[in-house]
Amino acid sequence: MTWIVFALAGSVAQLVDGSLGMGFGLTSSTLLLSLGASAAMASAAVHVAEIGTTLASGASHWHAENVDKKILIALAIPGGVGALLGATFLSFIDLSSARIFISTMLLFLGFLLLYRNVFPGAVQVNPIEVRNPRYLTYLGFTGGFVDASGGGGWGPLVTPTLLATTQTEPRKVIGTVSAAEFIVSVSASIGFLGNISRLDIKWSTVGGLALGGALMAPIAARIVGKLPRKQLGILVALAIITLNAFRIIGN
Repeated sequence: MTWIVFALAGSVAQLVDGSLGMGFGLTSSTLLLSLGASAAMASAAVHVAEIGTTLASGASHWHAENVDKKILIALAIPGGVGALLGATFLSFIDLSSARIFISTMLLFLGFLLLYRNVFPGAVQVNPIEVRNPRYLTYLGFTGGFVDASGGGGWGPLVTPTLLATTQTEPRKVIGTVSAAEFIVSVSASIGFLGNISRLDIKWSTVGGLALGGALMAPIAARIVGKLPRKQLGILVALAIITLNAFRIIGN
């Protein structure tokens, strides 16, 4: 019966992601931690489950010509390296420290998600083109490391940053970030699997999360236009902030 609980968690996370355009990792990691999963197992389960969803999403954006190939390469390669290192880092820190660390990261990302929904136009006001050729490398690496070590955060961190600091079309920012996330998810999964002897991964959790997300994906796509996006985003962000704040205080 355990896998059914995690399937429900995956369904909720996918519903949030389909409605907000981001948040599968952020929401599912918080739910898994609340259900008693270890920090490393939660992040590992999320990233293995995301391989399929990010592949489908990236392929769809590529077909729709929403991907900037130069930005994709500049983000994906360092993002993959950052994710690999982030997964390894999380695998090697002790259990209690890992829970506090990942909860702190999720708390920060919850505030970021709240800000994005309270001020939805803020990230697109007067964008300034960043000329530093290494800027995307730094952004990709940071996003990948935070995503893997924090259990999620690639979308909430990288997407608004690109919208605020480049002149790239919003549709291409979203499409490119989504396509690059596939590499990040694969790299993070490799990092966790490479340290599998140190982790207590329950494959029923991974399978349940992936199954729930896959089953909810087409449903979320159909009802996305009917859900109050801003209100849902604020509600989800407040729930993430509250749950992780209590977890940090409790430790």
